[in-house]
Amino acid sequence: MKPKSAQVIGIDLGGTAIKLGLFEADGSCNQSLTVATPQPATPEALLAAILNAISQITAPVESWAAIGVGLPGPVDGTGRISQVAINLENWRDVPLADWLEEKTQKPVIMANDANCAGLGEAWLGAGRNFDNLIMLTLGTGVGGAIILNRQLFVGHRGAAGELGLITLNPDGPPCNSGNQGSLEQYVSVQAIRRETGDHPSDLAEKAIAGDSQALAYWEEYGRRLGAGLASLIYVLTPEAVILGGGISAAANLFLPTLWEEIQRRVLPTSREGLQILTAELGNQAGTIGAARLAFQIINN
Repeated sequence: MKPKSAQVIGIDLGGTAIKLGLFEADGSCNQSLTVATPQPATPEALLAAILNAISQITAPVESWAAIGVGLPGPVDGTGRISQVAINLENWRDVPLADWLEEKTQKPVIMANDANCAGLGEAWLGAGRNFDNLIMLTLGTGVGGAIILNRQLFVGHRGAAGELGLITLNPDGPPCNSGNQGSLEQYVSVQAIRRETGDHPSDLAEKAIAGDSQALAYWEEYGRRLGAGLASLIYVLTPEAVILGGGISAAANLFLPTLWEEIQRRVLPTSREGLQILTAELGNQAGTIGAARLAFQIINN
């Protein structure tokens, strides 16, 4: 049994960068570093890069007790096998947890990056005052996380929480998941670019400057997101919905119509006390959430 006061390493593994942090049980980060993701990002090259980054942690190896890893893709129900990883090469059913345990002699657990972001926000960010919440990451795609009784819910096979892949329009644009008209096809960066020709940050600047078409688009964006959230709220009745990802920076432009849509579609009994909040941890959410995963290993 590892002491509950031990430190852990949280790792956020991305297509361009690997971010690490050494965390205390209260969430304080004693050391952080970022290294480039090797290209091509094969499993063997990633393993070597992660081990090299871990070797740069200056704390003695006996002072930290476990490793949590967030990856851009689904992880199996045991939290040990990375099934597919976006932007990583030859990445299918990679037993990365086993490999890292063999090399470091420390327990390892993994989750997808959206789940880690949700865990991070639930622990130290916008969701810290709630037991039950959902998070949507509004970026190139739309990821999701479900936190129930302060625990990450991933279902019996590890694939639960793909909130961006619910159907919004059965006749809508095709989705890489095989679905059609998914929420992601209407509220992601790619959707905004497809429909307006603008990046969300540029479209937000136009709206703030008073451009009527941009303002109208963000109002419609809020309605679409609100309709998607209505389904999720009915199923999960969360205390809070946390909106993260780059598009959340424009939240003031679409939150009014989002709220109107939720109030119109969702019975008061299913949304009583509900709060819609923007994420607070930014790019650190994934590393913090991965650390939270690691603490669950040593505290259980």
